[in-house]
Amino acid sequence: MFDGAVALDARFRADLGRIVGIDSGSHDAEGVARVADWAAGELRRDGFGVEVVPTPERDGSRYGPVVVGRRSGTGRARVVLFAHLDTVFPAGTVGERPFRIAGGRAYGPGVCDDGAGVAAALAAARVLDRAGYAGFGELVIVFTPDEEVGSPASREILAELVGGADAALCLECARENGDLVGARKGVADVLVTVHGRAAHSGVEPERGVNAAVEAARLVLDLQALSGSVPGLTVNVGRVASGTRANIVPDAAELHLEVRSVGLAELVATLDAIEARAARPFVEGARIDVERLDVCPPLERGATDALAALARAVGDRLGLDFDVAATGGASDANFVAALGVPTLDGLGPVGGGDHGVDEWLDLESAPERIALLAGLVVAVSEGGPIR
Repeated sequence: MFDGAVALDARFRADLGRIVGIDSGSHDAEGVARVADWAAGELRRDGFGVEVVPTPERDGSRYGPVVVGRRSGTGRARVVLFAHLDTVFPAGTVGERPFRIAGGRAYGPGVCDDGAGVAAALAAARVLDRAGYAGFGELVIVFTPDEEVGSPASREILAELVGGADAALCLECARENGDLVGARKGVADVLVTVHGRAAHSGVEPERGVNAAVEAARLVLDLQALSGSVPGLTVNVGRVASGTRANIVPDAAELHLEVRSVGLAELVATLDAIEARAARPFVEGARIDVERLDVCPPLERGATDALAALARAVGDRLGLDFDVAATGGASDANFVAALGVPTLDGLGPVGGGDHGVDEWLDLESAPERIALLAGLVVAVSEGGPIR
């Protein structure tokens, strides 16, 4: 049914080159908007109803828009494909490392994270169209502008779009070995502020409350939480305190990250951090804890049914893959937390994300596009997945 995926590969490559050829770092709102305008045009060209949704400013930062394409069918299932338009690379990177193809691989900033996901969504929709398949109730394609920075502006928009969907298919690329992604750790970004009291370190140090000493104790205590349950990591990534060597520091900051496989462990660890903050080691110190952002984990329960369906489709296509777990988060974490059946890693095979050697296996594109189109059909024909 999906031999047309091979025929569409030339257009996939052209789309990929166009996306990667535009600087679109998360904070480059104009660059992301250029990619969004192009993607919206392609969706319209392919017969989708298209809406370009502006995103609100967040903490003084502007972001590009969300692109939404909708196509109605004859069935009942509502299937959402989603990918992101932004990259981690600053303006000027495209000029330094332009899109290129060598040895069956494509290279360039964002080529697999997530240019290939965007191009694959468009290609899969074309495969379905060429095959004359419209058995879904509604096929929705969503491109977001800020995934690489935690989706601060698009998260609520995406949540509204996927609400009540029968399946949400995230087009981050497949792992380097071809595996899909069925689990991702949850991530919490935490700021700990220690308040002390300044004093002259030579004349009257006893009048001070040394925030740096408390911060040092905190680093050790918080790092000790890492590994306390399987898969839990705590990383104190930044520590700052004081202004001069002859002043007892009156303040210190710790910026840390917590990652866990399960939501219960993530919450318990955050509670443990706050419990430690309530018991300062240095007399007179006070500690505040701020949860800057909490991304829930993508847990197996949200992905198992779709993973089984994907394996069945893969078997029919002659594809052999597993469904892996990874420590990195994506928009699939937020979507799954809404109770929507979700599966990730459905883009083509790639690797080297966020690095200068980021690559995409072009030979994997036709089969992965066929897998994605086949999964849309399987969901549509099988009814709700709960």
